[in-house]
Amino acid sequence: MADANRPVTLAAIAGAHGVRGEVRLKLFGEGAEALRAFSVFDAGDRKLTLKSVRPANQGAVATFAEVNDRSAAEALRGTVLTVPRSALPPLGEGEYYHHDLLGLPCVSTDGAAIGHVAAVENFGAGDILEIEKPDRKRFMVPMTAQAVPAWTDDGVTIDAAFVE
Repeated sequence: MADANRPVTLAAIAGAHGVRGEVRLKLFGEGAEALRAFSVFDAGDRKLTLKSVRPANQGAVATFAEVNDRSAAEALRGTVLTVPRSALPPLGEGEYYHHDLLGLPCVSTDGAAIGHVAAVENFGAGDILEIEKPDRKRFMVPMTAQAVPAWTDDGVTIDAAFVE
């Protein structure tokens, strides 16, 4: 199990929206709907209690109980909203959170150390792992059963045929 207390970033406050303390959010997860699963976010050294959230242009607009006017909302610009890893919904068989894969060491099916997961991308046809080798060169591998036969909290196994 990944570190249960590790903060996971779900959104960042992009600025104020209107005059009543609403904030614009840049989302890093599944969208505005997913934020409704959480009632309290860690925001730097304080906590913010979510009252409402709705989708908006390239993000969302949210209201927090602790933010009542535009200047308070504007003061939060750039604040990152996190939750502890343990607050995320449990995963089903074969599911993963992108942030749990980042940084994991990679080995090929022939046992060779390859590097680590540098990024997880999705260009519309499924997740793609970006692997950084020790020489800092990178290559991409589709997150499919053929290319990535196994992954655990300790590392990712990549089929040798997909290693560049």
